[in-house]
Amino acid sequence: MRLPILDWAVGYRKDWLRLDVVAGLTAAAVVIPKALAYATIAGLPVQLGLYTALFPMVIYALLGTSRPLSVSTTTTLAILVAANLALVAPNGDPAALISATTTLTLLVGVILVAASVLRLGFVADFISEPVLIGFKAGIGLVIVLDQIPKLMGVHFDKGGFFHNIVETIRAVPHTSLPTLAVGVGTIVLLVGVHRVLPRAPAPLIAVAAGIAAVSLLGLDRYGVAIVGEIPRGLPSFVAPDFSLVAMLWPGALGCALMSFTETIAAGRAFAATSDPPPVPNRELLATGLANVGSAVWGSMPAGGGTSQTAVNRSAGARTQLAELVTAGATLLTMLLLAGPMGLMPQATLAAVVIVYSMGLIELAGNKTLAVLSRLLLEIIQVQNRATFLYVILSISSSVRPASWHSCSRNSGASGHSESECG
Repeated sequence: MRLPILDWAVGYRKDWLRLDVVAGLTAAAVVIPKALAYATIAGLPVQLGLYTALFPMVIYALLGTSRPLSVSTTTTLAILVAANLALVAPNGDPAALISATTTLTLLVGVILVAASVLRLGFVADFISEPVLIGFKAGIGLVIVLDQIPKLMGVHFDKGGFFHNIVETIRAVPHTSLPTLAVGVGTIVLLVGVHRVLPRAPAPLIAVAAGIAAVSLLGLDRYGVAIVGEIPRGLPSFVAPDFSLVAMLWPGALGCALMSFTETIAAGRAFAATSDPPPVPNRELLATGLANVGSAVWGSMPAGGGTSQTAVNRSAGARTQLAELVTAGATLLTMLLLAGPMGLMPQATLAAVVIVYSMGLIELAGNKTLAVLSRLLLEIIQVQNRATFLYVILSISSSVRPASWHSCSRNSGASGHSESECG
């Protein structure tokens, strides 16, 4: 089987190089801060987010069939990972979490590769869009609720959705005002940059502002929690814990389905007319091997990200070289910027998560309105057809009885029977 990278590398044009490099760096400015934030959603050390923005990207760039797709983790996958890790590492021990994450990511990869071998790529065509939208909206609500305590600087034992709502309300009097100020300020900054400078990397600007505020103002002395030390350099090998397979495989199946669905959806949505369309079975293989190959380095389950792919494409990406540039920027961050990243306020990451999770809820609302609009239009069209049919039948009923009456009257005068009136 021909490697997909050869499809674009062999005929690579010189004028694409600048576009791919600029797009890759632009996407990195969005991917890296969001990857750190997604790790916190899953309850994992933030460096695992960086690993997920490196290894899966490189592997997919070599094997994937979509030209603009940017592969790391997503909001949806992060919350699914959190739910699965809570089953096997409820005490939150970092070593246990990392080992379980490795096992989960490996299982996701194996499932995707097996689906490719069985040629199950057609499954993507049978996933209902309304169901997927509703699922993501629910996840968006859960994520926002999970991050609000971090925005407030409070802590409590987490439980179910309604339990967390009650506990969050109870914690309001204990809110850390400096932490809340950082979180709200970050949200305002993110929204403002997005509206005033839509092409600017808002997450990177927000993260840089948070780090600068801690460094210059010493916000950590006022109770503002920071990320803390991030290991510098490449990750160590992590062996999967096969004793967890029985508990994790159902969740891995859900992660695999969501990874493939989001990958295909993003790949199709941002494919240019001149691009070859994504091939579902080869996308299963590419994302599967990306997960398998990155699992042993502690990476979270990965798939195509819609927002980062949109940034990548709008910045001018022509080939998967752009994703390799993004991965290179992530590597430099791991090697050179781990120290400054440790000064990032937790409230800043929570704000990034909240703003981009709200997009899931807003999307669901917009899609619901669109579906309702189409349904209303169809009802109106059916009503119009019914009205038209009613008018036709009314006209017919007003004409035919008169003719019958006339025929009956004539037949009586002429002596013909009624059947002779045809």
